[in-house]
Amino acid sequence: MEQDQTIVKALFDTMAIRVSPADQPFWYTSGTLGPYYINTHFLYGSEAQASQLLALIEQAVQTPLELPGMLAAVILEHYQQQPVFKAVIDQLVDAVSGLDFDVVSGGERRDYFFSIPVAALTGKPHVAILKDGKAYWSDLNFQTVRQLADHDLRGQKFLHIADLVTEASSYTRTWLPTVARLGGSISDTAVVVDRDQGGREILQQAGVELTALAKIDLDLFEQATSAGLLTQAQTDQVNRFMQDPHQYMVRFLSEHPDFLADQIKLGGKAAERAQRCLDQGYGQA
Repeated sequence: MEQDQTIVKALFDTMAIRVSPADQPFWYTSGTLGPYYINTHFLYGSEAQASQLLALIEQAVQTPLELPGMLAAVILEHYQQQPVFKAVIDQLVDAVSGLDFDVVSGGERRDYFFSIPVAALTGKPHVAILKDGKAYWSDLNFQTVRQLADHDLRGQKFLHIADLVTEASSYTRTWLPTVARLGGSISDTAVVVDRDQGGREILQQAGVELTALAKIDLDLFEQATSAGLLTQAQTDQVNRFMQDPHQYMVRFLSEHPDFLADQIKLGGKAAERAQRCLDQGYGQA
């Protein structure tokens, strides 16, 4: 199914999705290789701008009662000044306009890029959930903030906004249990990107319907190719990877026999991931 061209263009223009040259795949944390990488928070405008906001979030988490107001002031001003980010947020707001919810929530850290402006634009209170399960409610103006205790939001319907969903592990591990502890429920969640790796189905089993602006499938990359954002060669390698990630790695390492040894010589994370790859039985250094 064709996806909205505005969000497709934004994903590639900001490098929120990057596709590698054929001979330079990306390392994933697991020690596997792949042809594309996703940093959804780059939709804030650029990698540099997103990194600045991440640094501010990391600072703000240390004083969580100040977090909502501090972040809202920066993000909402940026929303007015950055056309790409504004277009993405406006699409999110439009996507959730028909849903029934009392509160917008977002989880530490990248969710806040999107949950805070959606809360502001829909006129709903915001709940910032930290990784440790603590939660902080803020009013419509992000001025009054309080830490929430068990059952404080009994009966409230939450709309959780996230940057992306993969296997929904953050939901099942932290976001859903925290909202339940507060007395609320999540029947809907909206994300910018669905990685199409089972998260939608896991959420459905938990009674949560997923709305996504974009889905990581071959159609998205073909649209980007048609728009001149990718080469056909890049899309072809994405297709090979999507059909069989294991075979993609086997083929790449066979065609580039010195790759792992060269990566180990680089040291650092490259060497760590190359060794993890070897430990999984791929290739020879």
